[in-house]
Amino acid sequence: MFKRNTTPAETQQPVQAVERITSVLGSGVIWHGSINGSGGVRIEGAFEGEIALRGMLVVGETGRVTCQNVRANTVIVAGAVRGNITTQKLEIRGSGRVWGDVVTTAFVTEEGAFLRGQIRMEETVELDLGPATETTPSEAAQAETIASTPIVVPESDKVKKSSKKKKAEDS
Repeated sequence: MFKRNTTPAETQQPVQAVERITSVLGSGVIWHGSINGSGGVRIEGAFEGEIALRGMLVVGETGRVTCQNVRANTVIVAGAVRGNITTQKLEIRGSGRVWGDVVTTAFVTEEGAFLRGQIRMEETVELDLGPATETTPSEAAQAETIASTPIVVPESDKVKKSSKKKKAEDS
């Protein structure tokens, strides 16, 4: 009598994987260069260069990005971006500022967001990120070796610090 009718579209919707942030450029850090590859990146500091990312790019409230062209699957801007953005989904938060043209398939904005440029909505967007790169066994072994190497502090630094403390105590 009160049976809910389910359509095939409701029962067969795929569950999308949640994108994760795997790298963070912290506030107070200024970086010049390029960010390429796969994964999620959050920028809270200042970045200048090139971004071509297969994944999510988040520019936090303290983040400042200057790029000729930012390319990523998903871009969320809560800070400032100066440059063109090519993405499948762009979200500009209320504190976000973008100076540049945008090419995207989906666009979300909050009240207070700023965009100076043109938006071109497309059915599909080609990011031209090249083939997906995977870590080779030798690269993985090298990363493991670097991560497991203990940090050694030279003995001379320890002696200098302790002798300064003794002089201060003698006074």
